[in-house]
Amino acid sequence: MAGVGPLMLLDTASLYYRAFYGVPETLTAPDGTPVNAVRGLLDMIARLVRARHPGRLVACLDADWRPAFRVAAIPSYKAHRARADGTEEAPPSLTAQVPVIEEVLAAMGVPMAGAPGYEADDVIGTLATRAAGPVEIVTGDRDLFQLVDDARPIRVIYTARGLTKLDVVDEAAVEERYGIPGRAYADFAVLRGDPSDGLPGVPGVGDKTAAALIRSFGTIAAITTALDMGHGGFPKSSRPKLAAARDYLTAALPVVRVATDAPVPAADGRLPAVPANPARLDELDARWDLGSSLRRACAALAGS
Repeated sequence: MAGVGPLMLLDTASLYYRAFYGVPETLTAPDGTPVNAVRGLLDMIARLVRARHPGRLVACLDADWRPAFRVAAIPSYKAHRARADGTEEAPPSLTAQVPVIEEVLAAMGVPMAGAPGYEADDVIGTLATRAAGPVEIVTGDRDLFQLVDDARPIRVIYTARGLTKLDVVDEAAVEERYGIPGRAYADFAVLRGDPSDGLPGVPGVGDKTAAALIRSFGTIAAITTALDMGHGGFPKSSRPKLAAARDYLTAALPVVRVATDAPVPAADGRLPAVPANPARLDELDARWDLGSSLRRACAALAGS
């Protein structure tokens, strides 16, 4: 029955990037334009809806892939992925498909959500925080592990191994992977850094030391307090490294933490039993030859 399953929040860019690299570019529209990301995402939505049975679903979008407040705090944030004009470096054949994806989702009636000045992660964090019931976050991005909360429950459906081998990440899974309490992932990520996002981390502090620090102190705030007060309890040789990175620790936490109060418009999330704009959807199908991928996605949404 519709409405009884969890709220499913799609990290849409994460999914269409995975589709783009996982589906051959030989999948094209009649004019030869690649549509592998479009069709791959539609197939993902169909499989997810059938496998997980969400009661509501929202495709969350980046309104700003590199928000100013994060760059101001850590200038290296995603800098290696920025073009001279400030747009994100991406294959042109993928960039061209993003507006098509948004048009197709709109015509299908799939609810979408974004917020000016914020990333999709922040939209997801905000909608998950607002939700009254269970939430499933579908992503290939480990940063969203910080939202996992068994009490709500909020879980991450992690796509790193593909949609045929989805990892359901709860607090126990975070603890098993990293040796830290389930909800401490953001503080852990600050310490170890993330080169893919241009987040340097504390030089000389890797996964094991970062995990030991989190187990000892719990949070970045507690670590910096211990540094300032001259307390002990630091793993061997880590205190001078942390002291040298004191300013970074203060600046990085708001960069890594997902916003939970972004100005996201209310999103109903109801799965469309019928397309919102059938005529436009037919036009898009004819233009891009979305074929069986579109039919499977529409059927899955209607059947849920």
